[in-house]
Amino acid sequence: MRALARAQLGRVAALRPAWWYGCALFALLYAATTIHLDERLFYTLKTTWHETSWERRSLWLPEYQVKIDALPVATVHDNLSGLTYDEGRAHLWAVVNNPEELLALGRDGSFIARYPLQGFEDVEGVTYLGDDLLVVTEERKQSLVVLAVPRVAGPLLRAEGRSITLALGEAQNSGFEGVGYDRAGDRLFVVKEHSPRKLYEIHGIKRSLAGDMDIKIIDRQAWIDKLDMASDLSSVHFDEQTGHLVLLSDEAKMMLELDADGELVSFRSLWRGFAGLERSVPQAEGMTFDAQGNLYLVSEPNLFYAFEHQ
Repeated sequence: MRALARAQLGRVAALRPAWWYGCALFALLYAATTIHLDERLFYTLKTTWHETSWERRSLWLPEYQVKIDALPVATVHDNLSGLTYDEGRAHLWAVVNNPEELLALGRDGSFIARYPLQGFEDVEGVTYLGDDLLVVTEERKQSLVVLAVPRVAGPLLRAEGRSITLALGEAQNSGFEGVGYDRAGDRLFVVKEHSPRKLYEIHGIKRSLAGDMDIKIIDRQAWIDKLDMASDLSSVHFDEQTGHLVLLSDEAKMMLELDADGELVSFRSLWRGFAGLERSVPQAEGMTFDAQGNLYLVSEPNLFYAFEHQ
C-alpha cells in the first residue's frame, strides 16, 4: 500500500512541472495576444526594412527620445487631456475635463494661464486652426466647437462659439476624443476612442466659418481597421511638413504614423524603457508637434512629456 501511494505521489510530482509550464505558456500567449506582440514585431521588422527610404520624408517616430519625463503640471490635479501647439504665441494649449478648462502651457510644461470653459460638457480634445481660432471636442455630445483664442483673462462661453455636432451613435463616454487640423487642405481629423474606434476626416471647416458652406465628412475606417495593435484612439495630429497623421493609443501605449494613404510608416512604444522613459506613460490623452518637429504629450492625471528627434 505504501509503495502504491509513493508511486502515485511520484506521478503527481512528475506531472506538476508540466502543469506549471502549461499554465505559464498559456499566460504568455494570452499576454502576447492582448498586447499584440506579434503585430508589434511584424511592424518593427517592416518599418526597419523601409527605414532608409522613409526616414528623411517622415517624422520617423522610433528616433524620438524623451527630454522631459512625467513632469506634473502645476495647478492641475486631474483630467489633463488634449494638446495642441500655437506657433503664433510659441506655446501649447491643453484642455482639462471636469472642471472644463482651457490651459496655456509653455513648451517646458510650465503653467501660463487658465480659462474656464462655461457651458461646455466633457471636453477632451483641442487643436489650433490658425487665424486665432481653436477647436475643442465634447466627447459625449460628439460636438466640435470653434472658439477665438482668448486675449484677456476670464471664462470662454460656449454660446459664443460655433459648433458642428455629429450624432453618430449613442451619446456615451466613448465619443470624440481627439482632433487635429490640416490647414492647407482645410481638413479636420477627429478620432473616436473605442466601441468602435473611428477616424473621421471633415473637409471645409474654415470655409464654412467664412460663409461658404462646404462640409464633407469621410469615414477613414479602412485606415484604422489595419491597426489592431492600437486598441483605442485617444488623440490625432496632422503634420504639415510631411502630410502624415499621427495617432495616439492610450491602451496600447503607442503612437503610430500614417502616410497620406493611411499606410503605417512608423510607430513608437510608450512603455518603460522605450524612448528613454523611466516608466510607461500611464494614460496618454493628447499629443502634438511644434514647427521644429518636437513632440509634446500629456497624460492623466496631470503629467507632461516632451520628446526630441535624435
